[in-house]
Amino acid sequence: MASIAVLGTGLLGSGFVEAACRRGWSVAVWNRTLAKAEALAAVGARVAPTVAEAVRGAQRVHLVLGDDASVEEVLAAALPALEAGAVICDHTTTQPALTATRAGRLAGQGVAYLHCPVFMGPAAAREAKGSMLVAGPRAVFERVETDLAQMTGRLAYLGERPDQAAVMKLLGNALIIGVVGLLADVLTLARSAGLAPAEALGVMEFINPGAVAKLRGPSMAEGSFDPSFALTMARKDVRLMLETAEGLPLAVLSGLAERMDALIAAGHGDQDVGVLAVDAVE
Repeated sequence: MASIAVLGTGLLGSGFVEAACRRGWSVAVWNRTLAKAEALAAVGARVAPTVAEAVRGAQRVHLVLGDDASVEEVLAAALPALEAGAVICDHTTTQPALTATRAGRLAGQGVAYLHCPVFMGPAAAREAKGSMLVAGPRAVFERVETDLAQMTGRLAYLGERPDQAAVMKLLGNALIIGVVGLLADVLTLARSAGLAPAEALGVMEFINPGAVAKLRGPSMAEGSFDPSFALTMARKDVRLMLETAEGLPLAVLSGLAERMDALIAAGHGDQDVGVLAVDAVE
């Protein structure tokens, strides 16, 4: 039976704990706000008053925290009590450079560390769905691969570069947040034009954001900007959008207009709208 500690029992961490207890794993939990950890006693978790108490005897320590500072604080409390051979699986969304530095430092101390951010919400964590990305030493990953696979619908090992999963998590969240921001702008335009929100979302019967990404992404990544939708024409359409919004707050389109104006001024107006990525791929 696996013996684990989960440090951080917010929404995601609680989901992991509930699933682990159903699996029959021995689970110790700690949270800075003790009441959030205590609520998990009802599903079979052992509530620890300190980080050190939680990790003592654990084969794996799962960090589900808010940021890099929290990770460093909790690690400082956990390492003195860590069992020999225990693996730290850090699910926190963190800054790539800090993640790489942390991984290197822990490796130098003989600590087995994997960065394992996820694309899943609390419900997916409870049902072992969604995706988990893993970066770190292959030998360490292979020790815990079977158990990690039980925690997610898709387990993706990205290699030994320690910040690879951190980078990919930020890229994925950029897509999520960007799409949400554009959806907000679509609803704002619709409101200004007198369309109901549900009616506005009908535009996705004609435009699939995922299909747009698959169609344009490869050319953009290659730095190929032969025009099929010229930047100047796209900028004209954004002008129409801004006019239609009539001063209502927009999440994305105003900043996009500024970027387009700068590229047109730099001589890119006749290239494809994908030239928005020119500085990223040159």
